[in-house]
Amino acid sequence: MSANGRKKNNVALDSRRRVKRGRKPTSCSQCHARKQKCDRELPCSRCIQRGVPQLCHWPENEKGHEMAPERVSTAADTQGTELGQLYFARGAPSFFGNSYFGHQVAAWMIQESAPDLPPMSLLSSKDSLQSFRNDSGPFSQVWDLLGLLPRNKVTVDRLIEKFPTEINWAIDTVHPDTFRSQFAEFWGRKFGFDEIAGIDLRWLALLFIILAFSVLLDSPTTSSPEKRKESEEASLRFYWAARRAIVISPSFHGESLDLVRAGLMVTRYLLYTRQAAESWLTISFAMRMAQAQGMHIDGEKWGLSRKATETRRRIWSNLYLLDKTIALALGRPYAISDHMCLIKAPDNVWLDGLTDEESSIATSHPLSYPTMSTVALLGSGLGKIAGEIQDRCFGLYPASYDMVIEMDNKLVTWKEQLPSYFAVEDPDLSLDELHTFLPWHRLYLHSAFHFARITLHRPYLLRESMTNRFSLSHEACISSASSDLKIRLQSLNYGTSENMRWTLGTHNMFNSAFILGIIAVRRPIAPQTAAILNDLEEYCERLRKDVWLNEFGLAEVKVVELCIIRTTGLAQANDQPGDHAPMSSPEILPDFVEQDRERNPVMSAPINIESIAAAGHPPDSSPDMMWPA
Repeated sequence: MSANGRKKNNVALDSRRRVKRGRKPTSCSQCHARKQKCDRELPCSRCIQRGVPQLCHWPENEKGHEMAPERVSTAADTQGTELGQLYFARGAPSFFGNSYFGHQVAAWMIQESAPDLPPMSLLSSKDSLQSFRNDSGPFSQVWDLLGLLPRNKVTVDRLIEKFPTEINWAIDTVHPDTFRSQFAEFWGRKFGFDEIAGIDLRWLALLFIILAFSVLLDSPTTSSPEKRKESEEASLRFYWAARRAIVISPSFHGESLDLVRAGLMVTRYLLYTRQAAESWLTISFAMRMAQAQGMHIDGEKWGLSRKATETRRRIWSNLYLLDKTIALALGRPYAISDHMCLIKAPDNVWLDGLTDEESSIATSHPLSYPTMSTVALLGSGLGKIAGEIQDRCFGLYPASYDMVIEMDNKLVTWKEQLPSYFAVEDPDLSLDELHTFLPWHRLYLHSAFHFARITLHRPYLLRESMTNRFSLSHEACISSASSDLKIRLQSLNYGTSENMRWTLGTHNMFNSAFILGIIAVRRPIAPQTAAILNDLEEYCERLRKDVWLNEFGLAEVKVVELCIIRTTGLAQANDQPGDHAPMSSPEILPDFVEQDRERNPVMSAPINIESIAAAGHPPDSSPDMMWPA
């Protein structure tokens, strides 16, 4: 054959579609990446167990395993260029906006599929083995984390069952059956290098933070101090292991819902331990993990199933409320910008126990019928108001009092639109026995409302006016602080599990006892002051008896006790009884400071309340503190 003939044959062969060598794939992309057996369904049972049915797909040349045409068309129609794109990188969805230009975009522009990047845990065996043996390699970190787990499976089973039984149903963290199956698969793995390399660190982070809560739940309040100390130390070890796994996992895998859930629970753990300042960092990290998966854009825009869309909406709602309230409590910028999000509030329907087909035809309930999604639906509205309060009242420029009144009207409107079983005043308790989550969801919404309203009006609590201009702020602070303190006094009689459920809300972001204590110092001989002091003394006494009280809670108790001592001293020194007694003069406060410090060791703390009184009470101001009737 001539050279020209051979050249023509080569051109003809090159023009044909090249066929890849090797065996035909027998697993979906997710099972193939994890080297697991697949049942060849779409979605397969493994992806359903992992909670990622939307990620289950087959290679393009595998006919017979294609998505339904109506779903493909829906995704193509709804996913516009203005929203960015979702790509599958390392077995997880990865979101990129329109400003991004990488290999995925370049491949899409030439109408070719982007190269598949395997996770770091599925590198060549030679390179992986070197990394595993190297102390500075990534797999040594996995080995260290696995060494923190208890060796006895019975112990781990008992701890894991504590969380879904006592906590999970109140705060909507994981799907219990799915988590149990994932744990059974994890614990049943064969011991060896290949299995260690395939461990999903994203799920392992979620396991560690659940164990951190479960260890505390497993230790009753009647246990010895030594036993409680051991439980606290074990809980902290699991907590730090969870944070370590969260930081390491993006280097091994892409982002996932488990990673976002772990970040949420780490934030709630910090709120439980009264470390609100550090929770600001963890909620921001969890939000970034969610945005990396495109959760800031509604699942309908991506063509996801209704069940997956509702799950993403609930997770985003929890992220949103925590981000706005933590930022408002600390006076720091929040992480979620509303004008960069396109998300809907969750529907009032619970789909976790349904299949995808059943979820697609399920109808939403009216607000008069409570579901476990109702608190997320209502909480997203309150979170939006909290973010608006920070923008318009606590921004870079001072806000007028008219703006404060406008924001208060929005809070009151939100309160009035609550269903009867969530009403702030005289709620309907008839459904509590049928729906055990209702009392706790009611408590979460009430505490968040009181927190937002007290924070809004607190700067005007000590301001005076001849025309009673700030009477609304005085009354709002007293009303919300009294209502919240009543809830706190009731909660101090709870056991360990109830107390943990109570503190996972916004309660530990603020302390209403501080507001009442400052009011008592300002009006030491007013008729309501005696009742306030009685409640504050009872609150401090019960809190000091709390076996789980840490140094952050003890510091709050000392401040409240300081207010009680100061108010008692001012009342004894004031010879003018009556409801309209003048305010205490800041000049006489230092004498009582020295006397009280000699009588009570609590006063030795370097906390000065007179600076607060002096800042809010200029010499020529009018002492017209308004009290509710």
